[in-house]
Amino acid sequence: MSKSTRASRREFAVACLSAGIVCMLPARQAVAQQYPTRPVRIIIPFAAGGPADVYGRAIAQRLQEAMGGNFVVENRPGAGSVIGTEAAATSAPDGYTLLLMSNAHTVNESLIPNKPYALMRDFVPVAPLNYSDLVLVVRSGLPVEDLPDLLKQAKERPDGMTYASSGPGTPYHMAGELFKAMAGVSIIHVPYKGSTNARTDVLGGQVDMMFDAIPTMAPHIASARVKAIGTTGQDRSAVLPKVPTISESGVPGYEATIWLGVMAPKGVPAEILDRLNAAIGKIVADPQIRQAWAGQGATGMSMSPAQFATYLEADIEKWAKIVRISGAKAGQ
Repeated sequence: MSKSTRASRREFAVACLSAGIVCMLPARQAVAQQYPTRPVRIIIPFAAGGPADVYGRAIAQRLQEAMGGNFVVENRPGAGSVIGTEAAATSAPDGYTLLLMSNAHTVNESLIPNKPYALMRDFVPVAPLNYSDLVLVVRSGLPVEDLPDLLKQAKERPDGMTYASSGPGTPYHMAGELFKAMAGVSIIHVPYKGSTNARTDVLGGQVDMMFDAIPTMAPHIASARVKAIGTTGQDRSAVLPKVPTISESGVPGYEATIWLGVMAPKGVPAEILDRLNAAIGKIVADPQIRQAWAGQGATGMSMSPAQFATYLEADIEKWAKIVRISGAKAGQ
């Protein structure tokens, strides 16, 4: 066989391979454009009624309107979000199972190191949704009026004051651990299976205090069933403008939020991820959505999948430091 013949055959093979790749691209794009052709499951690894559930259902409805097909919410709470998250991690990477996640997931990377999955190994970022400040409230019968009162009493009570949360590793729990570390107080964590039960016991006076979502707790503050001590953002909340921030009231630099986002099992085609990211971005940017969320104390977030990945990595690192400093343990 002559050199020219061998060269021709190599050129022919390369041409065929290139043509195959070129042909595959329109096919993959066509699949992405047709997506979804069957129901898409959004797993929410938290109990019904909390912020993740409320916003997750709202996004599911909007995605259904924007993309067609059915987006079905499935609540699978338990083990600090691990049960539902594992179910999502082991699902087929075809875009038909999504995970509604929060900063509980970035906390769990260090709080629960022996999970059956790793967030950045087994998932790919899709898009963030929003973030909200929290509010620290105390039971109505507790004899404190502001943050200095609370800090004084917490330091003087030998038995320790108690704070409720929706479970280990959740934003409510870690807001309390950050508060303990920065304020230099010893308060006892009382974990619950979901925010509803935690909130009920604070309202009933069984637990001294709780960090909770502002929209959820605002009506109880208005009816004096609990006392608002401080909000957790950098600036005062538009929903509770008369309530000072914790940072301005005695713990300078304190800040804790709850944020939500969407991830998918690793391996989902990039074209589908991009379509979902674009659809969620349009929903978050909708003026009606932004206005409604602002009234609830939530601010929309918009990032590309790559930007969201960077954000997640930074949050994992941030909370790893807090877990280490506070000595927080899963189940405590």
